[in-house]
Amino acid sequence: MVELIAKTPCEGLLPVSVGTMTLREVDLGQLTSVSPYLGKQNEVSDALQSAHGLDWPAPNRTTGKEKARAIWFGREMVLLVGPAPSPDLETHAALADQSDAWACVTLSGNGAEDVLARLVPVDLRLATFKRGHTVRSQIMHLNGSITRINADTFLILVFRAMAGTLVHDLKQAMEGVAARG
Repeated sequence: MVELIAKTPCEGLLPVSVGTMTLREVDLGQLTSVSPYLGKQNEVSDALQSAHGLDWPAPNRTTGKEKARAIWFGREMVLLVGPAPSPDLETHAALADQSDAWACVTLSGNGAEDVLARLVPVDLRLATFKRGHTVRSQIMHLNGSITRINADTFLILVFRAMAGTLVHDLKQAMEGVAARG
C-alpha cells in the first residue's frame, strides 16, 4: 500500500530572501469560511464576538490578531483564521473548513510594497492600505487575498494549487525590486 505524506502547499519552495525582503510560508491554524444565513448577520456577529472575541469585520478590513483573526473575504463572508469555530456559529451561519484549500505566505521587509505594486492592481501603500486592511484581488494572474498585518508585512493567500506560481511571481518581483535598489 502506498503511504501518502502530507506536505504544505509551499514545501520546498520557501523561505526565500532577496535583499531586505523575505517570503515565508505560515501556518495560520484552522481556516473556516463563515457566511451568515439570510437575516442572521447580527446573530453571527454576536456569536463571533462571544465565542472568539472577534468583531465582524467591515468590508476590506480584518479584526483580531495573530492567533485569532477574522478576515473580510467577500460580500457577507468572513474567513475565521486560527481557532476552530464555535458550535454557536453553526446555528446562524454556513461554515466550511478551508484549511487545506489555501497557500498562506507572508511577504515582509523594506520593499514589500514595491514588490506587490508590480503584481497587484490596487494601491497597497501604507498611506492608503493600513494595518488591518485587506483586499481580494488579482496577484499577477492569480486570485488571492492580501492583508497588511504590519507596516512592512503582508499576509497573502491564494488557492493551494497556485502556490508554485505565487512563489515564482513574488520571487521574480522581489529580484526586480532588489536590483533597482
